[in-house]
Amino acid sequence: MALSIMALVVTSTAFAQDARLKRLNNGVDAAAWEAVGRLNIGGTGFCTGALIAPDMVLTAAHCLYDKTTGARIDHSQVEFLAGWRNGRASAYRDVRRALVHPDYSFQGSVSSGVVRNDLALLELNHPIRDGKIVPFETAARPRRGAQVGVVSYGTGRSEAPSLQEVCRVLAQQDGVLVTSCSVEFGSSGAPIFVVDRGRAQIVSVVSAKAEVEGEAVALGTSLGAPLARLQAEWVAEKGTLTPRVKVHGARHQTGAKFVRP
Repeated sequence: MALSIMALVVTSTAFAQDARLKRLNNGVDAAAWEAVGRLNIGGTGFCTGALIAPDMVLTAAHCLYDKTTGARIDHSQVEFLAGWRNGRASAYRDVRRALVHPDYSFQGSVSSGVVRNDLALLELNHPIRDGKIVPFETAARPRRGAQVGVVSYGTGRSEAPSLQEVCRVLAQQDGVLVTSCSVEFGSSGAPIFVVDRGRAQIVSVVSAKAEVEGEAVALGTSLGAPLARLQAEWVAEKGTLTPRVKVHGARHQTGAKFVRP
């Protein structure tokens, strides 16, 4: 699953400024991130997701497809474990409904077109109304050079989330956000965020990991038009409106080899 496109110049300085991953082992460290959770999928794998409303989780669309057959996974086989840490979750919820972006197409290979629409919304069977688990707001995609962060699960760190407080936006192209954030298999669907006035806001969702000039990078769906389209579908199906995000930002040429995390 590889794709080569136009070259992206990445300096080592961009990566040198990144923070290391920090495992959120205790309640004090994880307090601000309880709305990030592990998605257990069909008993065979997991992804990462984040609450954006008491009954709604934002994640990557490809998490809902069987990698071998390409078939859609029954949403009843998906469970959201909010704040999953060392064998316990702050809340456990089954999924009542799953909505994939209408322009997303699961494919064996990964392209910028696939990544651009790699979004899904999950409706939980019961809202999570716990004062310690606060849904995240979403925001417009950041500009190139902006400081972002990521909270995710992954291979080798599936039992507690890890926080990378500082990584960078390296480029944008066709709705794909290229960042220096550290992700691994299982990090799909993880929220990439900015902090505005002390509050974390989701600006992207991890779709793939990649390698550029020998450096590992993460690729995500830029929230904006894709999320607005998905929200419109949500409204059409149920009449429930979720928070809207602004659409802006310039496109930048990128080059990467893509692999789904």
